[in-house]
Amino acid sequence: MTKLAPILEAFFTDRLLTQRQASPHTVAAYRDAFTLLLGYAFERTGKHPAQLDIADLDAPLVAAFLQHLETDRGNGVTTRNARLAAIHSLFRYAALRAPEHAALIARVLAVPSKRQHRPLVCFLNREEIEALLAAPDQTHPTGRRDHAVLLVLTQTGLRVSELTRLAIQDVHLNTGAHVFCHGKGRKDRCTPLTAQTVAVLRSWLTERRGHDQDPLFPTRRGASLSRDAVERLVAKHTTTAANHCPSLRGKTVTPHVLRHSCAMALLRAGVDITVIALWLGHESPTTTRVYLHADMTLKEQALARTTPPDTTLERYHAPDALLTFLNDL
Repeated sequence: MTKLAPILEAFFTDRLLTQRQASPHTVAAYRDAFTLLLGYAFERTGKHPAQLDIADLDAPLVAAFLQHLETDRGNGVTTRNARLAAIHSLFRYAALRAPEHAALIARVLAVPSKRQHRPLVCFLNREEIEALLAAPDQTHPTGRRDHAVLLVLTQTGLRVSELTRLAIQDVHLNTGAHVFCHGKGRKDRCTPLTAQTVAVLRSWLTERRGHDQDPLFPTRRGASLSRDAVERLVAKHTTTAANHCPSLRGKTVTPHVLRHSCAMALLRAGVDITVIALWLGHESPTTTRVYLHADMTLKEQALARTTPPDTTLERYHAPDALLTFLNDL
């Protein structure tokens, strides 16, 4: 066994699990990245993973591996950069344990991330949210559960992983009603609840019953909803809601889009961007600024403030029915 194998094993057991206390999702993502990298190195060098040394994973091989991800595996820039971040993390850890490879490690760490296009965030307006909340059939227990799930997502902006980990004891419906969650980066936070959400959750808990440690939103067998299950129920009810709100047909609605919708609702209500960052559990308000770019209404309001007093600010409307049709495509 060469020096790479014990360093890689210690990276997972010491660095990720012990020092950083990384989440299972992070560990799985790093595991997949190194599984692909070692498999690619085997194809290039003919050495089995246990025979590889740090010197075998030099900067040219890493760069070729990243190109392989995009061209042969069809990965996007986001996935490519995530794999590179895992590699950089390993080599920063290896720098302290294999100083004789300092020059090689420095060259690998110098491999840059690729710049990527950042599309505007997708979000739902008030009419679309109301149509989505009305979609579940609340004459059945599953429909009442789904309605509560959708309402909590759109009002609190929880990540889907945070929602699926909620237990009954995490919901507090008395004075100062809020939901407590253990969020990304091992950060705990409390998110206040509106009167509407409190009423729905109180009714749901009466029907749900169970113990404090039981999942708030269970499956029919009593287990916690999975991420895939939440994504399916959001997609299912979006399809139903689109029959009454046609604008939903042009949007791919996911649980994260509902998180964006919560942020946009807060922003339009005049809530400060730093408060929204705390609400969503963002590490920095810089992440939250993407919502400022997504809302044309806010930009038009800003433009109106700079318009001379004697000027009427109006949006252009096509004067012809055919032009209107073409502009609406």
